[in-house]
Amino acid sequence: MELQCNVQTYEWGKLGYDSKVAVLHKLSNPSFEVDDNTPYAELWMGTHGNAPSKVKENGQLLSSLIEEKPQYLGDLVLCRFGNELPFLLKILSINKALSIQAHPSKDIAEELHKSHPEIYKDPNHKPEFTIALTKFEALCGFRPIDEIKGFVKNIRELATIVGVDMAEKFICSNETNEKEMLKQCFRSLMLCPEDFVTHQHKQMLFKFSALDEKTRFDQMAHLFERLSSQFPNDIGCFVIYFLNYVVLQPNQALYLGPNEPHAYLSGDCVECMACSDNIIRAGLTPKYKDVEALCRILTYNSKPAHDQLLQPVREDAFCQLFKPPVPDFAVVRIEIPVNLKSYTLKRRESASILIVINGSGKMAFTNLKAGVVLFIPANEKSEIVDIASDMLMFQAMANVDLF
Repeated sequence: MELQCNVQTYEWGKLGYDSKVAVLHKLSNPSFEVDDNTPYAELWMGTHGNAPSKVKENGQLLSSLIEEKPQYLGDLVLCRFGNELPFLLKILSINKALSIQAHPSKDIAEELHKSHPEIYKDPNHKPEFTIALTKFEALCGFRPIDEIKGFVKNIRELATIVGVDMAEKFICSNETNEKEMLKQCFRSLMLCPEDFVTHQHKQMLFKFSALDEKTRFDQMAHLFERLSSQFPNDIGCFVIYFLNYVVLQPNQALYLGPNEPHAYLSGDCVECMACSDNIIRAGLTPKYKDVEALCRILTYNSKPAHDQLLQPVREDAFCQLFKPPVPDFAVVRIEIPVNLKSYTLKRRESASILIVINGSGKMAFTNLKAGVVLFIPANEKSEIVDIASDMLMFQAMANVDLF
């Protein structure tokens, strides 16, 4: 069943036809008008109430169809999640940094939803991962502690914001207490008074203008300056010295578990997550910041950037399967060359959502082209025929066969 999906126009999105979100949505919905001055940030595919998908043929909500025919989800999904599609698939087009944030684990999500339902609107956790479509920049997870200590030691303004005594204790910490000291150091950074941050922020920019290129590189001056231009005097600019900075190439994937700090900075990607919109923000945003909650819930696990990458498993010559360590979702990257002419998708024990990024072909009575989104019931045989150009597709499903 072809789906009619929704576009979100958040201010950090790419403008007009520079946005892959806008381009894909326009290709499958010719009547959709693309405005050059509108930021098209996200395309949502799923049943989440903030932007629910509909069956294109009759306008029925996908959630309503699933309620009528829960067998479409598959027995394993029904057993684990009930009559709910447990994942949300998105395309993101990012022009400006998203907030320093974390998504709560299930128990914390339930706690936050109960105490602040107006802010945290559902009780679900939100692990997620992203597969790059273009060069993609992000901050993800705490750096190895020795790297963080190096920045605190060598960047006077950073140590000043943290507090000189706190910085010294953190630098001198050892394996027995350094995780606790990291927690205290990061909390001290995030709760620094705004006027103090503003002064040190200006000092940083002034200093960077006089440094040689090697020192600028070592102190990540270009990234600090870029974030500063987007969010002047924001504490989030200093968070780059605590979190891993990663640059993904197309087809590389990044997994972000619950209670892990991160921020997407630029690029286009496929994103899949548990069906939730819970976000705890603490910087690089004009939206509500809950710094105390963020500092309280983080794991403070430190590891290198490459350990955050999610490696795919090759299913066959045309499919790579990305399986994160949660039952809510997995994604298959499907790349079919034009000379194949036809290809049968693997039967899945879960309902799935498939989006075409490039190429063209046919499936049953549906013409497949860029931007087309399909809902495929569990255990359905789906054959793609009349492949007229190289195809790139992504298929999201529940990851229940491992759990």
